[in-house]
Amino acid sequence: MDVKGKNVFVTGSTRGIGKAVALAFAKEGANVALNGRGAIDPEQIAELEAFGIKCIGVSGDIADFDSAGEMIQEVVDRLGSIDVLVNNAGITNDKLLLRMTEEDFTRCIQINLTGTFNMTQHAIKRMMKQRSGRIINMSSVVGVMGNIGQANYAASKAGVIGLTKSVAREVAARGITCNAIAPGFIQTEMTDVLSDKVKDQMSQQIPLKSFGQVEDVADATIFLAKSPYITGQVLNIDGGLVMNG
Repeated sequence: MDVKGKNVFVTGSTRGIGKAVALAFAKEGANVALNGRGAIDPEQIAELEAFGIKCIGVSGDIADFDSAGEMIQEVVDRLGSIDVLVNNAGITNDKLLLRMTEEDFTRCIQINLTGTFNMTQHAIKRMMKQRSGRIINMSSVVGVMGNIGQANYAASKAGVIGLTKSVAREVAARGITCNAIAPGFIQTEMTDVLSDKVKDQMSQQIPLKSFGQVEDVADATIFLAKSPYITGQVLNIDGGLVMNG
């Protein structure tokens, strides 16, 4: 798919990876719908529109099924269609399992996994009618390998992988692909607060000995959006941290 002129909806796109993904699509000439739970910064919209594309802001809670449907409908009403959905919005709430409350666990699942389901189901209905589309879900290497203190996050992101593979099988005949990206340690606002010592310890676990950049994930998202013959896959962007084989 040539993404120029296509309509892309990126959830959780006001900062970090989501913001970089939205910017990358704008640079490719795609119209972009930005998303967050609150109002979208007009400056971010203007930054993307500077590339000569349409950019809109859509606020809502992906964890609420009806809200997800309303957001999808708003994008269709304002842009005409949804050609690419990037399910990026997510949270972490790290605690050791013995200290984790039911709410700590459930909230992660509601946003990271159920939110991805909500957005995907509503978008798929439109994509099936147009017999084309791309679904790209943000998982995590933690969903592949697990991590101490992240049982809730790992479970949610592992669920995203299972959802991705199942959806890919269901919609392939309609010309729709569904893939997942599993970022490793990526330099964002979340990692900026870590001490140099902790960052160094984390880097030593990575064969390439460095954190990834948000642009690395954004480039992978563009690649999957353009690829007509890749579906049901999990692309690790992790500097070699997880090697399957």
